[in-house]
Amino acid sequence: MGLFDRIRGDGSPRVAFIGVDGVPYSLLSENEDRFPNFAALADEGTSSEISSIVPPESSACWPSLTTGVNPGETGVYGFQDREVGTYDTYVPMGREVQATRVWDRVQEEGRKATVMNVPVTFPPQRNVQRMVSGFLSPDLEKAAYPDDVRDTLESMNYRIDVNPKLGHEEDKSDFIEDAHATVDARFEAFEHYIEQDDWDLFFGVFMTTDRVNHFLFKDYERDGDYKEEFFEFYEKVDDYVGRLRDALPDDVTLIVASDHGFTSLDYEVHFNEWLAEEGWLSFRTDDPEELGDISDDTKAYSFIPGRFYLNLEGREPRGSVPEEEYDDVRDELKAMLEGLEGPNGTPVVERVVEKEEAFRGDHDDIAPDLVAIPNHGFDLKSGFKADSEVFDVGPRNGMHSFDDTALFIDDPDATIDDANLFDVVPTILDLMEIDYGRSEFDGASLV
Repeated sequence: MGLFDRIRGDGSPRVAFIGVDGVPYSLLSENEDRFPNFAALADEGTSSEISSIVPPESSACWPSLTTGVNPGETGVYGFQDREVGTYDTYVPMGREVQATRVWDRVQEEGRKATVMNVPVTFPPQRNVQRMVSGFLSPDLEKAAYPDDVRDTLESMNYRIDVNPKLGHEEDKSDFIEDAHATVDARFEAFEHYIEQDDWDLFFGVFMTTDRVNHFLFKDYERDGDYKEEFFEFYEKVDDYVGRLRDALPDDVTLIVASDHGFTSLDYEVHFNEWLAEEGWLSFRTDDPEELGDISDDTKAYSFIPGRFYLNLEGREPRGSVPEEEYDDVRDELKAMLEGLEGPNGTPVVERVVEKEEAFRGDHDDIAPDLVAIPNHGFDLKSGFKADSEVFDVGPRNGMHSFDDTALFIDDPDATIDDANLFDVVPTILDLMEIDYGRSEFDGASLV
């Protein structure tokens, strides 16, 4: 698009961020022949593996990536969180994110932001140029702002998400077809609004990559039946990223990043069942359904992924662990987790992170006391049904990992060294020449 065709304006540098949810850096860097556009982005810019956050779960990762701060500041720790002072739980949505999003900072500077398909952004904000919410949105009609965005996306057969239930079938053909249809429509929408060229920050996320990884990643890593279909899907993603890069004007720097890595899954670990078997958790009813059904003598309970809470006096409504015993009880639970082995004799947990190590901020009152980071091959579950085995095998064959998160910056002068998700926002702001306080973020600019 030529200089005189542009309808935005002021000549300030711009950024386009493309998220590829759950894409491990090793997948892209070790298969450059199949992914030439990612290879070109790495060769002409800067790329590296980075770290995710604790815990590496999308509902916590995207709020942190888009704000530059840890869950103690965002107030979002995972797909399910607990209300302060109660056993009531809720699914965090966009309004639960308590820290300032990068697109809000852009808008506050009098510049425009287009935001598309970012998880944990429902309902869509009305203070941005345009937004279509992603994961957790009920439908497109309620997820898009303003109305003309909804109308445009409907004409493209846009969809919020792939149908993950299709991945539960032994025959993955329908799931793979649905994944292709979803990513096709996502690309068409991204390309359309990038070519509008009326924004200062474009922020869009491909989440279908995460869905495909959950059901096909072991096929890729261990030569399964769907390995070639896995590669074909990612070759399409690579092509789409390359085409979006080509569509960007010269004053735009492209950043491509995932929110966590991925690895093959061998066993699901149902930790509330494990806590029950170890005598740490019991229920007041024979048919428990929720956290509030735990008994008064429960010492600990778990939320996904690998978050552990002591049933602490003065914090939980029916706490059984005295405050003066907190450190000793937590240390005991930590040691038990570190010693837990799977059916194959492999340690389940790579490390256990204490609350103080990972969470700081005004919203750390609902932070887990411990977070277990699993070894590859284990997916950490919870559940309050009391009807499962500790170790089980489900329909998914891939799981999130803390390591192997991907970051590409189309700037050869960027320096990605021991970086993590918190570094993304200050990097975007520096590239856009937007001032900020260095102490506002848990990360630092990479440019």
